[in-house]
Formats: sequence, C-alpha cells, structure tokens
Amino acid sequence: MNKFFKSIEENYNAKGSCLCVGLDPEVAKMPERFRGSRTAIFDFLSIVVERTHDLACAFKPNMAFFESSGPEGLVQLQRLIGHIREVDPGIPIILDAKRGDIGNTAKHYAKAIFEVFAADGITVSPYMGADTVETFAAYSDKGIFALCLTSNPGYLDFENRDTGGEPLFIAVARRMAEIDRAGNIGLVVGATHPSEAEKVRAAAPDLPFLMPGIGAQGGDPSAIMRIGMTASGLPPIVNSSRGILFPEGEFPAACRTAALETRDLLNKYIR
Repeated sequence: MNKFFKSIEENYNAKGSCLCVGLDPEVAKMPERFRGSRTAIFDFLSIVVERTHDLACAFKPNMAFFESSGPEGLVQLQRLIGHIREVDPGIPIILDAKRGDIGNTAKHYAKAIFEVFAADGITVSPYMGADTVETFAAYSDKGIFALCLTSNPGYLDFENRDTGGEPLFIAVARRMAEIDRAGNIGLVVGATHPSEAEKVRAAAPDLPFLMPGIGAQGGDPSAIMRIGMTASGLPPIVNSSRGILFPEGEFPAACRTAALETRDLLNKYIR
C-alpha cells in the first residue's frame, strides 16, 4: 500500500467513512446567490468542503466542470485544491480527469495533474494500453484509478465485449493488477453493476476500488460494500456527487445531512 492508499485508510479509520465527495459544480443547480459570480464555483464548493470534510475519506473534483468555464474555471480549481489543503490537510484529492495517452503526451498529462494542480490521485483511461497507465503510476506516491467497469449503461458497448472468453473489463482488471508494481493502482468500478463488480473483485483481489454510481444513479450500497473490500481489508472509496451537492433542502445544511446519511448508510454494510 503506497502513500495515497495509506492516507485513504487513515482517513477511513479516523472518520469512520469510506465516502468520497464528488465535486461536480453545475452552476445552474447552485443556489441563486452564487450564480453570475466569476468565482461561483469556488464560492459554492468551498462551503461544501467545509461542511463535509470530516465525513469523507477523499474529495474528487471533476475536471470537466472546471474546464468548461475556461481559464477562470481552472484558476478556481487550483484555488479549491488549496482551500481543501487548508481545511483538511490530510484528505486525499482525486482529480477525475480520465486521461489516457502515450509517450510524451502522457508525461505532460501526468505533470499537469500531479505537479501543476498538485492532486493526490487521478482517474485514467487504460484503453490505449498498459504503457499509458504506467506513465501515471511512475508517480509512486499517487493513486491511479483505471476505468474498468463504469457505472453508465454504455458500458455494454465495449467494456462488456467478449475477449477470448471473458469480458474486456476483466482483461483490464487483470492487466492493471499485473503492472501494479508500486501498489498505487486501483480500478473505477461502478456501483450499478454488482454482479459484474464481483467478477472484477475476483480477478483483482488486491486492487482498491473507486466506486461511483450510488445516489442519483441508483447503485446498491449493500452489495458494493461487500464486493468492494480488498483482500487486505481496505474498503471501497464510494463516490457520491449530485446527491451531496444538490440535495433537497436548505444549503449548506442539506449537503452535510446528505453526506452524513450516505456515510452512515455505507457503514451499515461494511463486513
């Protein structure tokens, strides 16, 4: 277990939580007082961070929501990462970037995520081959989550295709386990497909899972908490975004309530 996953474990033990709060800032869904401001994304998410950090083992900003606001959005992302460091210095930050490329291009992607934005982890696409993931994994103190079994219905198009007697997502899991030399590779495994997720766990018993798909996407916590645990006992990192950022009720109290309820629901099913 490398530095990143040790910090996940430490946060889990200290806070009793395997909840990852996804930071996907849809400005149109924010309370009216934030809209129209140049710093709406930071202003909104900084409050969410302050109200939920003690209930979370990680934060996961989704880069697309910052990039779509142009240069100012990326400035706000950097500012948000700095704010998270101030509020909770020990909590890991996973940038949901889904990068994947070869050679020098991959090196620049990795440098941007880990050195410019100073993230602790990243989501990557492994579909150009293991060498694309190894470039990111060379940062041995970071956490690398390869897309494996995603939570969207379109996983059937490619991830579930037969590859010599087993689905492609199993081939991905096996290959990622083979190249995990630094103990810093995990898998993105959707909470919406528990029977398939169980096959991934069997193929890669030691790789940690980042599991999106609970809440708005309808994933089953009772199933994923059993399946998501590694052989060594590290719980899955279970992400919830919309359910915590935009719950019914008064902001920001409703965000904290949603995070608390989600944490407690997950804990109910830890084996």
